[in-house]
Amino acid sequence: MNIVRAPGGLFARIALVGGIAGILLSGCAGGPQFGGTPEVQAPPPPVQSFPPAYRPEELVGRWGYAAYHRPDDRARTEAAARGQCKQPYVIGSGPTGGIIMHLADQPQPQELRLKGGPGGKTYIGPEGDPGDMKDREILSFDGRVLVTRFVDPEVAGRYGFSVYVRCAPRA
Repeated sequence: MNIVRAPGGLFARIALVGGIAGILLSGCAGGPQFGGTPEVQAPPPPVQSFPPAYRPEELVGRWGYAAYHRPDDRARTEAAARGQCKQPYVIGSGPTGGIIMHLADQPQPQELRLKGGPGGKTYIGPEGDPGDMKDREILSFDGRVLVTRFVDPEVAGRYGFSVYVRCAPRA
C-alpha cells in the first residue's frame, strides 16, 4: 500500500496551522516577541519588622568580656569576664541611635543596630535584615550579663559564646 502525499497535502496544512497557532498564542502570553508587555517580576516581600527586645541605652556602658565554646563553661566564663573590668570593653552610644561595637574580625568599632527578628529574637549588627550573617544574636540579657553568639557558623565556631558582664560604676 503506497501513500502518496502531495506538496500541499493534509500533513503540510496541519503543520502550518499548528505553527501559526503557536506564534499567535505566544503573543497572548505577554511575551515581548510580538509587542506584548515583558513580564515584570514582583519585588520580594518586605521582611517583617519586629521591635528589638532591648533598647540601645540598656547596652551602653563598660563590660568585662570573655568567651566560651562549651555550655558547661558558662559560669566559669562569667567569673572571668567580671575580672576583665580592669580593662573593660566599652559599648558606646552611636550618633544615630545605635551602639558602637566591633564586628567580627574588624579592628575598628562601628555603629551597629539592635534589630528585632521573628520569634522574639534580637540581633546586633549593621543596617539590614535581622539575622544577617554579620549579626550576632542576643541569647540572654538580664541587665547585668549579656550573652551573644555570631550568626555566621564559621565565625561562631571561632568566637564561641560571648559573655559581657556589666562593670560596677567607677568610684
